[in-house]
Amino acid sequence: MTYNIRKIREDEYKLLEDFIYEAIFIPDGVEPPPKTIINQPDLQVYIKDFGKEKDDICFVAEADDKVVGAVWVRDMHDYGHIADGVPSFAISLYKQYRNFGIGTQLMITMLDELKKRGYERTSLAVQKANYAVRMYKKVGFSIIDENDEEYIMVCELNSI
Repeated sequence: MTYNIRKIREDEYKLLEDFIYEAIFIPDGVEPPPKTIINQPDLQVYIKDFGKEKDDICFVAEADDKVVGAVWVRDMHDYGHIADGVPSFAISLYKQYRNFGIGTQLMITMLDELKKRGYERTSLAVQKANYAVRMYKKVGFSIIDENDEEYIMVCELNSI
C-alpha cells in the first residue's frame, strides 16, 4: 500500500475526534460504544484545544487521497501519564488501513521527532488484549507498570 506521512495541518485538527474514537480498543464480540463517548473528560484530554501547547505534535498518514491515520502526543494527565514533561502517545488508523505497516511508520516518525526536540522519554497506555502491544515493543516501548486491564509503557528515546 502506498501512503505518505506528514505533519497535520491546523485545519485538520478536527480529524482527531475521529481518530480518538478509532483508538478505543474494542475486543472481538463487544459492541462499539457510541461516538459520543469521545465527549467524556478522560478522552477529551487527548484532543481538546489540540495545537495550543508546545508539546502538541501530530503526524498523519495519507493513502487513497485521504487521511487514514494519526499519531499525536501531548503532555497530559491521561491513562499513560508518568510525569509532567513526558508526552503521552495516541495513535489510530481506520480499520481498513491496519496491518500494512502504517502504524509502525507513524510511531517511528513521532519517536524521531521527539528525540530531535530533546525529549528523553515518552509514554502510553494500552489494553493488555490489544494486538498493538507487539508493535509498541517493536519500536522501543517497554512495560513499566500495569493494572488489571492495561499496560503503562515507556520508550527511552536515548536508547533507540
